[in-house]
Amino acid sequence: MELVAYEVRDRIATIRMNRPEKLNAINNQMRTELFEAFEEVERNPDVWLAIITGTGRAFSVGHDLVSMEARTIPGGGPGERTTDDLYLYLSQFYKPIVAAINGICVAQGAGLALLSDIRIAADTAQFGWPQVKRGISSMSGPCLLTEQVPHNVAMEFLMTGEFCGAEDALRLNLVNRVVPADEVMATAESMATKIRDNAPLAVRGIKEATLRGKGVPLAERLKIGRAIANRVEVSADAKEGLAAFKEKRTPSWTGA
Repeated sequence: MELVAYEVRDRIATIRMNRPEKLNAINNQMRTELFEAFEEVERNPDVWLAIITGTGRAFSVGHDLVSMEARTIPGGGPGERTTDDLYLYLSQFYKPIVAAINGICVAQGAGLALLSDIRIAADTAQFGWPQVKRGISSMSGPCLLTEQVPHNVAMEFLMTGEFCGAEDALRLNLVNRVVPADEVMATAESMATKIRDNAPLAVRGIKEATLRGKGVPLAERLKIGRAIANRVEVSADAKEGLAAFKEKRTPSWTGA
């Protein structure tokens, strides 16, 4: 991969958008490589969660508008996996994702952040959906932001195109933590370690139940949650967790 750096350490994958000279603007190649990185996380049993971040002073400014202007087919060409496909894929991605938002985070970049489970922001981070200033509409704003904040707050972002800083993002619950810029990656890694130290199937089951239960009646959510809980309960890790509790020792998880 050229535009996305990928590494795994101690069961935690780091996916780093790596196009700093373009503020990590996402073109077709980067989007393809993001798919490849997340698919590797999903299929590798030795990877239990991922951190996504950017190189340089931006997390990502979203779509590469230069490549977008040159595109002749809205949304993408035949056989090309689009931004919509990436959003849908991540909305059904059951391994945890921590976003280390190291700087500017707008448009499609903000969409990737919103599809993460936990978001750590640098105090220098800026968030926004400025598409209306470029004469284009947004996908992540109407489809994702509106699920995170009240309607009137989302509409102010989307219709004015104005940005907000990290502290305002924290106040709006768009991020979990705001830390000095030089601490954002260490804080995200610390959070990822806390998650990794828990039973991976249980963590994954909680995320799956949450995502699959969105927008369905409570009775159906309970059925989904119960089926997943029952599945996890018969795992080797569940037996290990109960045994470790009884024996007053730290459990040893295998992900099985």
